[in-house]
Amino acid sequence: MSLTRRKPLAALLDQAAHGDLKRTLTAKSLVALGIGAIIGAGLFVRTAAASAEAAGPAVTFSFIVAAIGCAFAGLCYAEFAAMIPIAGSAYTYAYTTMGEFVAWVIGWALVLEYALGAATVAIGWSEYLNNLVGMRIPFQWCHSPFETNTAGVNGIFNAPALVILLLLTTLLVKGTEESATVNMIIVVVKVSIVVLFVVLGWQFINHANLSPYLVPSTVPGHEGLFKHGWGGIIGGAGIVFFAFIGFDAVSTAAQEAKDPSRDMPKGILGSLAVCTVLYILFGYVLTGVCNWQEFKTAGKEASVAYAVQHYMPGYGWLATGITVAILAGFSSVILVMLLGQSRVFYSMANDGLLPRIFSEVHPTFRTPYKCNIVLFLFVGAFAGFVPGSLTGDLTSIGTLFAFVLVCIGVWIMRRIQPTMHRPFRTPLVPLVPVLGVIICSGMIISLDIHTQMTALAWMLIGLVVYFLYGRGHSNLNEPAFQDVGVQ
Repeated sequence: MSLTRRKPLAALLDQAAHGDLKRTLTAKSLVALGIGAIIGAGLFVRTAAASAEAAGPAVTFSFIVAAIGCAFAGLCYAEFAAMIPIAGSAYTYAYTTMGEFVAWVIGWALVLEYALGAATVAIGWSEYLNNLVGMRIPFQWCHSPFETNTAGVNGIFNAPALVILLLLTTLLVKGTEESATVNMIIVVVKVSIVVLFVVLGWQFINHANLSPYLVPSTVPGHEGLFKHGWGGIIGGAGIVFFAFIGFDAVSTAAQEAKDPSRDMPKGILGSLAVCTVLYILFGYVLTGVCNWQEFKTAGKEASVAYAVQHYMPGYGWLATGITVAILAGFSSVILVMLLGQSRVFYSMANDGLLPRIFSEVHPTFRTPYKCNIVLFLFVGAFAGFVPGSLTGDLTSIGTLFAFVLVCIGVWIMRRIQPTMHRPFRTPLVPLVPVLGVIICSGMIISLDIHTQMTALAWMLIGLVVYFLYGRGHSNLNEPAFQDVGVQ
């Protein structure tokens, strides 16, 4: 059995036409789905982290670098999503271009993106909830066992994170259309609050906070290559890249779009464009209002509320409003991440690479409900017992890896299926895919070695699962697929 055997494109298209999932999403729903996933923890939490750890005020440039990498990958995703409108995103695309083994690797890497992404945002949701209620939740019940406060109190588990995961899992089980409606409402609220912060905060910008714009190598703790200067911008891009995770989640819902060939590119590229503009403005105002070095010790996850409370006198109400909007925004991110992960597992189970429980659809709601329940247990374990800093960087590396392979996949598909109808075509192939590979690979390299080694360990676990279960249970073992392979 060859590791490079491919799933026939005809079989994928037939699966898309006769799938069990209900088609309810429009172009507007898909753009909102993308914005719902993108604007959340990455913006409200990782902006301050990237500024303090690597880029300083130049975090705005970090957003631009990350956005360019995402744009190249987004163009490739748009071509695939319009051409192969089926659940599974990068996993599905790889299965028909690079073969089963690479598809499995991507599917396993997407667990780092969607499942750990949901866990990371749930942890941020807990932090903001505690800030909203005046830090009344005891430290031990809203932090992992690996965290200790200045008083020496150890965390036990993050209870609020588990509660929000349970509520959103229940909504996803109920239905995709209901989930999209709730997401649309939340998107309007959180985009409004981002715009409000930018407009009101602009008058409180202290230009001394923005000078020097690039972090000098003489600042303690910033001696490393990706900790100061232009290298710090690249390092910051690797951190704030988490802020862009989500536009690709739109592609996981292709099988539930009413007109995927027309609407998927709009959903993917439209949500990415809107969020990029908002991010650059937001980063500039946040680091202008509050000095970036303060984010090393103060504010932390609640950095935006901290900046408002300490540097925008008379706008205390805005801090409360921001916290409420952020809680709602985090909820939509978790919602879309959980939806994306369940659709990837749904596709992998349909292909026989995972147990059938992940592809069983509810008879009434037409959702992969058992998959949602299993994911709640898995994501809840990470959200409850693992620190958010670790899960956030792992999410970024998993996503970047998927982006690299999708860019490669578009180039391969152009070579092996040059005449296939493409409702949307990635421009300047192979230049755009190659640039996407280079930029995304650079951001992977810029992440710390601990994150890289942890991701490698996760991938090794995935290889064990594939060779012990997935390869032997694959649908490609059936007689109808025996002759399928790399051509």
